[in-house]
Amino acid sequence: MPSTLAVIARMIREGGAHQIVTVNPEFIMRAEREPAFAAVLERADLAIPDGQGMLWAARLLGRPLQARVAGSDLVPLLAEQSAREGHRLFLLGAAQGVAEIAASCLEGRYPGVRIAGTHAGSPRVEDDAESRARIRDSQPDVLLVAYGAPAQDMWIARNQPHLQVPVAIGIGGSLDFIAGVQKRAPLWMREHGLEWLYRLIRQPWRWRRMAVLPVFAGRVLAVRLQGRKEKRCDG
Repeated sequence: MPSTLAVIARMIREGGAHQIVTVNPEFIMRAEREPAFAAVLERADLAIPDGQGMLWAARLLGRPLQARVAGSDLVPLLAEQSAREGHRLFLLGAAQGVAEIAASCLEGRYPGVRIAGTHAGSPRVEDDAESRARIRDSQPDVLLVAYGAPAQDMWIARNQPHLQVPVAIGIGGSLDFIAGVQKRAPLWMREHGLEWLYRLIRQPWRWRRMAVLPVFAGRVLAVRLQGRKEKRCDG
């Protein structure tokens, strides 16, 4: 996590427009079906692993990653960094009023955090102009977009060139957790990679999304086996 925060701080110093995506196995499988979403992921300036499935896949393919970086863990750390370094955050998305509650919660937990603005908006194209105007007027350093994937990532890719915001990140349901609208898994479940199970129990409709996980595992194993075959042939 410290290295991720350091990269974000560098992006802010550099200026320009950087998109960060948090990627889990569901993203990968959805990108296979949706070329536009795949293109957004490929063009992102930084992709960070969100989920034990990504760590497992990376380890199996010989490219181990240090740790998962869930958006729900990243946002509080960005708030802490904001209080320390003066970065301005804008919270976009979630249901009406949730971003404002989340902002108040962050201000209470991290004195000195700089919340440039909040807005629910929507991921619909017809609402883009109003959201862009609010964001530009606020001049944030980091834009946190909570529309869920792939809507949030597509929104950033479509709008960031017009925003003059150095860093934009899709954060899924993070604002709901911060505002207390949704409850996160207990710490012990998070530490053991079981947050997905907790969310499935509380939100049974998620089984449709999680049904792709065995397919993802099969694809990873196939790539692993193919790599072994190629090594034998080269040897």
